[in-house]
Amino acid sequence: MQRQEQTGLPIRYVDRGEGPVLVLLHGFVGSADYWERVVPLLEGHFRCIVPDLRGHGESEAPEGPYTIEQLADDVLNLLDALGIEQVVLLGHSMGGYTALSFAERYPERLRAFGLVHSMPLPDDVAGKEKRTAVAERVLREGTKPFVEQSAPNWFAPNAATRMPAELDRVLQIGYGTKPVGAAGAALAMRERPDRGHVIRDSQLPILLIAGSEDGIAPPEKAFAAENAHTSKFVIEGSGHMSLFEAPQELARHIASFAESL
Repeated sequence: MQRQEQTGLPIRYVDRGEGPVLVLLHGFVGSADYWERVVPLLEGHFRCIVPDLRGHGESEAPEGPYTIEQLADDVLNLLDALGIEQVVLLGHSMGGYTALSFAERYPERLRAFGLVHSMPLPDDVAGKEKRTAVAERVLREGTKPFVEQSAPNWFAPNAATRMPAELDRVLQIGYGTKPVGAAGAALAMRERPDRGHVIRDSQLPILLIAGSEDGIAPPEKAFAAENAHTSKFVIEGSGHMSLFEAPQELARHIASFAESL
């Protein structure tokens, strides 16, 4: 996907298509390229803005730790720079945490929002310890060993062996994450609060998408909060990476939701 850069902003982004604006946020050690199989299925009907979040892809990677609020504010600054008033904001995994922070503080800038393989719940004690260990590991060893060990587990069981090209693409994207960026983002996720109330109290339409085989954000966690305006879908057979495992089905749910607004 062709990249553009807004002068004076620390993040790079993809800007494709015309129509109502969808902002698509990637997950941890990802980049805008996480959405490369989904955007072509959407850009005929929507304008897709897909940033590399702080510390990821080709965006700047300042010293951390970061906060989820900073990631959300980077998105707000991008929208301001582009002169875009309202969007549908969807986030995958860490991008979902970012979307929730944005929705909590800037709901007037949203037509709707949603989480893709994400959840409103905070890390428990063990989860926080794992985030700290990840941050320390990537600073010590670089990002590659962590990505090589972790990425196969992001797919449904046995899916990675059935999808070697997709796994390799996820690995290559992950390798491009600077260690300081990965560490800063891991610590941001460690400190995120419970944001179930953002979903429960929102007056906006909300889209929640889970994978039936997702070991990271299984449906019971992905759907931990909802309200009367919530649309929920389970992608059968998908793990945490429907962007690669089932891009057509993911794009179909996104398009149907956005077109209904």
